[in-house]
This record gives sequence, C-alpha cells and structure tokens, in this order.
Amino acid sequence: MTLRPATHGDLPRILAIYNHEVLHSTVTADLEPQTLPARRQWLDDRLHAGLPVLVADDAGEVAGWAALSRYHTRPGYRFTVENSVYVDAARRGQGIGRQLLAALVDEAPRRGFRTIIAAVADQAEGDDNPSLRLHRAAGFTDAGRLRRVVYKLERWIDVVYLQKSVG
Repeated sequence: MTLRPATHGDLPRILAIYNHEVLHSTVTADLEPQTLPARRQWLDDRLHAGLPVLVADDAGEVAGWAALSRYHTRPGYRFTVENSVYVDAARRGQGIGRQLLAALVDEAPRRGFRTIIAAVADQAEGDDNPSLRLHRAAGFTDAGRLRRVVYKLERWIDVVYLQKSVG
C-alpha cells in the first residue's frame, strides 16, 4: 500500500468510493451522487488552495482517499482545516483509514495549519462508530455533539465534532 497525492486519473475511483457512501450510508450528508466534472472541480480547488488530497494505492487500485478542506471561509479560520477519510467498503478493517488519517495529520502543519476538525455522523452514542474510534485513536478529542441535525435514509443523525492541534 502506497500513500500518494491524488491525480485526475484517480477521480473515477475516488468518486465511486464517495458515491457508494452517498447512496448507502450516513457518513456524508450528501443525498445525490456527485458527478465526475464536480469531483474534478473539487480536486482542482484543493490543489489550487494547497490542500492535500491523498490516495491509498494498492497495486494501482485506489483503496481509499483522504483530504483536508478549509473549515470556514472567513479569514480568521485560515489555520483550521477539516478532514475527510473514505475507504472502499470492501477494504475496511485493513488499517487504510488509519494510514490516510495519519498522513493528513503529518501533512497539515507542513502546510501551515494548526487545527484539524472532524465532523463525524453518529446515529447513537456509544463505541460502535468506526469513524469516531479512528479519530480518537489518532489523538482527536471530542469537541461537541449536534443532535439530530442531518436527515438521511429515513432517520435523524447527530454530528460529533472532534479536533486535534497539530501546529
């Protein structure tokens, strides 16, 4: 498994992994699948802004991806970013998400960022949420819970905010 910067050639797999979650899970609040042109613009925006987009490449196949995005557009937030980590459903439980998140945490201060925020969808309080476990294991601490703020797949979802100081 190699972690490397994403390229335009990776976009079909990045899109497939993301759209699977759009259609079948509550880990994203998007309700409609993204298009390849929209994902191309997404990648170009991040690259232009100096924000990393990484892929986990397993023998030429993208098994997962991760990115940092601006947390907020107001300039006072310029040192804070939000992370995204997505792993192909068939490849979960192999440590890919852990490797991708660790790479983002390492990369953030090199790019001048001081804090990484994670917004994690959570259907019920407890320890059975893989995304919460992933972030807590990486040293993220809980910062708050917004209750029933996302409605998707016929249910209300909480969003748990976590943060990690990196700079």
